[in-house]
Amino acid sequence: MRITSIRTTPLMLAFKEPYHWAGRVDEGAGVVLVEVETDDGLVGVGESVAALPADATVASLRAVAPLFLGQPVHDVERLVTSARHLGSFNHTPWYASFTLAGVEMALWDLLGKAAGWPVFRLLGGAMRDEVDYFGFVQGDTTEELVEDARELAADGHSVIYMKVGRGEAADLRNVAAVREAIGGRRLRLDPNCAWSVAEAIRMIGRLREFEPEWIEQPTPLESVAALRQVKESVDVPIAADQAVFTPADVYEICRQRAADVIVLSPQEAGGLLAFGKAAAIAAAAGVPVCLHGQGVSGITDAAQHHLGLRTANLTEGNQIMHQLLVEDLVRAPDLTPVRGRLGLWEAAGLGVELDRDAVGRAAELHERYAGRRA
Repeated sequence: MRITSIRTTPLMLAFKEPYHWAGRVDEGAGVVLVEVETDDGLVGVGESVAALPADATVASLRAVAPLFLGQPVHDVERLVTSARHLGSFNHTPWYASFTLAGVEMALWDLLGKAAGWPVFRLLGGAMRDEVDYFGFVQGDTTEELVEDARELAADGHSVIYMKVGRGEAADLRNVAAVREAIGGRRLRLDPNCAWSVAEAIRMIGRLREFEPEWIEQPTPLESVAALRQVKESVDVPIAADQAVFTPADVYEICRQRAADVIVLSPQEAGGLLAFGKAAAIAAAAGVPVCLHGQGVSGITDAAQHHLGLRTANLTEGNQIMHQLLVEDLVRAPDLTPVRGRLGLWEAAGLGVELDRDAVGRAAELHERYAGRRA
């Protein structure tokens, strides 16, 4: 079974409401739909996270496509590794990961379809029967955040997650109100690199009374030492997120004991295989991993669910993001957590059925957005 074509479609995914986080407000996210076809007519689907607009990612995927054409589908690691060494990818490992993850995802989808097995079984089988997902609080005002937090708690999410880093007064006001709204449920706070070391230590000291389960990536991503300094200075657990992409990054975080938790996605790691290696490194250091969410569709969330079923050292309250979209690209399966959880499914490959009409509308939205920026 050999690869005959790689099709790429740039898409714009609109959010239901403005997505507020430290530094900016997003109205949507750019992705690239990747479809890999074989000589026996099977098609695998994947998704690459892209910059806005997504045309640069499409150009990079087209540049590496010749390395895959005519090659055996089964040689996933060899193919992706050779693509990572092409041109400037050597010097931009993060961009390479985001770009190539969609192709690798599609290859796993193909292998599962060919075998008649779900991807998590190809990766070694299930370590659990279901994966627990967070409730992600959305809103601009304190009142909007509280209303959403109450709904998420009522839906049964045991972990509530919210953005901070929007200014000291707003952070203290919002976190206090959300804590009151969710009662004793676990609360995770994410400033998205917004604080210096001194600010992080001071803000975590002030937020400590609201009993956060952990603070995610409080300091800028460039410095592992800064993250370690904060961890050593506070008694609230620290999670590494934007500071971690490759398995080598995970090794360095663990070597320096710079975080209590690793938050990572296959998009950042560069694929499902790379995520598995990163999780194994963290497990050897006694550090749990949490699935990281980005602006993605149900394609990526389905792929991450396979990893969640497979990964031994997984936390609860993993991140899932397709619910933020006006319209998902996936018609099936239903990826709506029930009381915060999703179970096993046995459909072959990733198990996703695309909504082609939704894909078409997302492609049109991309064209409008790209035209507006031109």
